[in-house]
Amino acid sequence: MGAYIFRRLWLMIPTLIGIMLINFTLIQFVPGGPIERIISQIEDGSSATDRITGAGSEVQSGGENSLYEGARGLPPDLIADLEKQFNLDKPAYQRFFLMMGDYFRFDFGESYFRSISVLDLIKEKLPVSITLGVWSTFLAYLISIPLGIRKAVSDGTRFDTWSSGIIIAAYAIPGFLFAILLVVVFAGGSFFQWFPNRGLYSDDFDTLSAFGKVKDYLWHIVLPVTASTIGAFATLTLLTKNSFLDEIKKQYVITARAKGLKENNVFYGHVFRNAMLIIIAGFPAAFIGVFFQSSLIIEIVFSLDGLGLLGFEAALDRDYSVFFGTLFIFGLIGLVVSLISDLMYVLVDPRIDFESRET
Repeated sequence: MGAYIFRRLWLMIPTLIGIMLINFTLIQFVPGGPIERIISQIEDGSSATDRITGAGSEVQSGGENSLYEGARGLPPDLIADLEKQFNLDKPAYQRFFLMMGDYFRFDFGESYFRSISVLDLIKEKLPVSITLGVWSTFLAYLISIPLGIRKAVSDGTRFDTWSSGIIIAAYAIPGFLFAILLVVVFAGGSFFQWFPNRGLYSDDFDTLSAFGKVKDYLWHIVLPVTASTIGAFATLTLLTKNSFLDEIKKQYVITARAKGLKENNVFYGHVFRNAMLIIIAGFPAAFIGVFFQSSLIIEIVFSLDGLGLLGFEAALDRDYSVFFGTLFIFGLIGLVVSLISDLMYVLVDPRIDFESRET
């Protein structure tokens, strides 16, 4: 197992390079860039950036005369200095290799437009996204596995029919629409003011007791976690049901019953372990789906300042250091979670031997 883990960790390097290379290449064809954004802000009469060092400081330190010059167009020498500051004076391939060399040392540099390092910015936003991902995945599994097992045991009954209708309806509802519905109904939109509609903490959070802080935190995450869970819950429930149905129909189950084993012994002693393998295999998809796909929309609706919103704003602002930094972190987390899933396979069924597999 140690050799397999080592190979998987080693393969993360080319995988991350491939992910970053594809996105870096696509960015080269997108019009605009950080310098164009600076020029646009100056021409609009607003501050160019929160952080322009080196050549950029010449624009800010020049007073009114410098801003007047910027309104007519930045001088070519200042533009050249800005390109040097942002490493845009180098060929694309050279910038990519320099960026990846820094990223593998976990040196993400600083944001182009904020006075903070990218790593500190990610650390600041990461807890929000982790909260949504962990709690939503935990809630989805907590509900879906017992419900899926019940549906498999009661296949074809009235319970199976009406529960399937609810599950299909839940799957068909877009996450952002369900989030808006929760805000309208339960967060003071039009009906009830039971839950807050923004943030993860109240303004007086620091003054609360330990129990009060836990209560306040859980009170704030109810709606966003519920909105994030609905899609994963529906998919996972049907996956659990179908997995257990496939195992129940296999020959070894019929043989165990013919030997006179009790139904509970057959189900939980034989069927459960085999059927749960595919559920465990779906854990990375469930977690990553909630963590990545739903995070942006949910964070916008509930005013949660997490990684999804950070990456989206960085793409709009052409803040490439933040954009690629969050992308690298997202990719790394996804690969690590995938490895953890394989290790959980072995814990559930020791008969699986990854050492004998060729990667």
